[in-house]
Amino acid sequence: QVQVVESGGGLVQAGGSLRLSCTASGLAFADAAMGWFRQAPGKEREVVSCINIGGGSTYYTDSVKGRFTISKDNAKNVLYLQMNSLRPEDTAMYYCAAESLCTVIPGAAEANYWGQGTQVTVSS
Repeated sequence: QVQVVESGGGLVQAGGSLRLSCTASGLAFADAAMGWFRQAPGKEREVVSCINIGGGSTYYTDSVKGRFTISKDNAKNVLYLQMNSLRPEDTAMYYCAAESLCTVIPGAAEANYWGQGTQVTVSS
């Protein structure tokens, strides 16, 4: 019974910042590739960023490059997504996922385990 839990979402003005956090239990966190994904109403789920098992390889979708940073703290078993210079188009439900295929297949929005999501709303 793997459980993935996200937190840190909220309402922020355009240009502001948020940091999302994710914890996972029931799996070997340090050995799991992890990713952040998002889905807006009426839109398909898309990959935002992901990080490989070793933490040495990352992927970012073009629209967030230079603004978002993914990191994985294996000592604390926490995955982070630092989001800066937020834009209204970043508004979505953000999901953390474990055992992501993103770094194996760049851009793939697939993973084995998903959290419930945390809402990010950016006002214009």
